[in-house]
Amino acid sequence: MDYKDRYQQWLDSAVIDEQSKEELRTLERDGQDAELQDRFYRDLEFGTGGLRGKIGVGTNRMNVYTVRKATQGLANYLLERYGQAGQQIAVAIGFDSRHFSPEFAQDAALCLAANGIKAYIFPSLRPTPMLSFAVRHLHCKAGIVVTASHNPAIYNGYKVYGEDGAQITFPVDKDIIACVNKVTDLATVKTMKQEQAEAQGLYEQISPELDRAYYEAVKSQIINPELLKETAGDLKIVYTPLHGTGNIPVRTVLKELGFTQVKVVTEQEQPDGAFPTVRSPNPEDPKAFELALKLAQAEQADLVLATDPDADRIGVYAKNSKGEYQSFTGNMSGMLMLYYICSQKQALQQLPANGTVVSTIVSGKMSRKICDDFKLQLILTLTGFKYIGEQIKFFEQEPQPAKHSFVFGYEESYGALIGTHARDKDAVVSAMMLCEVAAYCKHEGMSLCDLMEQIFKRYGYYQEALQTLTLDGQDGARQINAMMERIREQIPTQVGDYKVVEFKDFKQDRAVDLLTGAEGKTGLPNSNVLYFTLERDAWFCIRPSGTEPKIKLYMGVCADSMDKAQQELQSLGRELEQLLQP
Repeated sequence: MDYKDRYQQWLDSAVIDEQSKEELRTLERDGQDAELQDRFYRDLEFGTGGLRGKIGVGTNRMNVYTVRKATQGLANYLLERYGQAGQQIAVAIGFDSRHFSPEFAQDAALCLAANGIKAYIFPSLRPTPMLSFAVRHLHCKAGIVVTASHNPAIYNGYKVYGEDGAQITFPVDKDIIACVNKVTDLATVKTMKQEQAEAQGLYEQISPELDRAYYEAVKSQIINPELLKETAGDLKIVYTPLHGTGNIPVRTVLKELGFTQVKVVTEQEQPDGAFPTVRSPNPEDPKAFELALKLAQAEQADLVLATDPDADRIGVYAKNSKGEYQSFTGNMSGMLMLYYICSQKQALQQLPANGTVVSTIVSGKMSRKICDDFKLQLILTLTGFKYIGEQIKFFEQEPQPAKHSFVFGYEESYGALIGTHARDKDAVVSAMMLCEVAAYCKHEGMSLCDLMEQIFKRYGYYQEALQTLTLDGQDGARQINAMMERIREQIPTQVGDYKVVEFKDFKQDRAVDLLTGAEGKTGLPNSNVLYFTLERDAWFCIRPSGTEPKIKLYMGVCADSMDKAQQELQSLGRELEQLLQP
């Protein structure tokens, strides 16, 4: 079926509302055929992470119809898996500040209710990690969060969580995808009125008591409470929620721990799905910090924090000895937290003998050095925090005495988790921990920047970068696939000054030692990812984004000085740009 057939189906459908149809007719009258093609050339894919796309009318857009279709598929899966037990199935639902997030969450809840599945829904926006917490706290079989994370305002998304509180992984993701794909007729999608759902006990707003339980779980991860009693009130902090969900949770936790000097960026305090003060509400983007840094200069703050719209990612700046504000990458902030947790728990004799850190293959490699230093295990997963959350489940399922005890999880894209209260990255607990680390530094007469330099001197100057190439539409997808196949078939053996020593193709489950020719397995799930280990602890990795029309190129180097590391990283980046050329 081509896009014209899909378009005509929507015009003929009795399910689609008249306003949506008129929007489509207007595009046709205005000759915007390319726009219509993009909206209907495919169904918005329900992938392993759920849905994500531009908001609008059409099969390839986020709207009430694509959300209901996905939810009907999820409902069918839950009924098939759990319905025979005779117990009521429940699903927790959260949403962020994006355009239509409350409406999409409501539509999902009422679709579930119409299928006899109880929907627990937050009464207002909440961070994604609170949804993860709610799934387990409320004994749900699944969870849904409506968010497009840090993407621009034109996007929204829909993520599904399993009963362990983590995003769905294989084989559950494949089973749910199959059920969603079987829903081909919108007329078969069920819904009902809220009043009717409430009367049948199938719709319930989540109580504020859950918020309190989450806050207490987060605060329980503090390592040095006595230190905070002495120092927290002296730390000056500037925080911005970037118009998202983090404002109340982050400020509540910090205030209750004694961080009384917290200034919020007023212009970015209130939720707003247009994100009017930023190009993109992404704490990885330095421009997202412009207002926060201006306020920090005025207040002479020690620490500057920003969380993305669904408060699962966090960015940080700190004032250095020159009075300038220095940024930290996701790898750097992750290593600050990891080193602090390890060193402090070791000093307090709280570091478990089976302690395990979990990260991803595209995150920085300093974690290996730190784990070796503190005699911790390190497990690497595919890209995506859902795989880190999955490892916690595996640890809990181990026979006693367990081989692994979760200490810390992080990924390079500004996400981390301390504790197991959530099974996804949590910017609320990360903000709290970064503030504790900064308070410790202040107590010791130094800054976060000074501590980061100490860590570099101890383990090596690791530097990483991410380059992306965006290719929109049907042609873009074809180009991305062609790039991956070309590099897969023509494995480079030398990149600039670096010899390639190992190649891994996770799609083909193939690992090749390029020095000896020996071949083996990757040991990780199937994924369209190519990974190259280079000399001198350098590396790079190529993968298409699972949620955006991008191909991503990750890289990292290690040197004996910051200047040398940055020079080598820039040189490697230039070489890899050439590698992506046709």
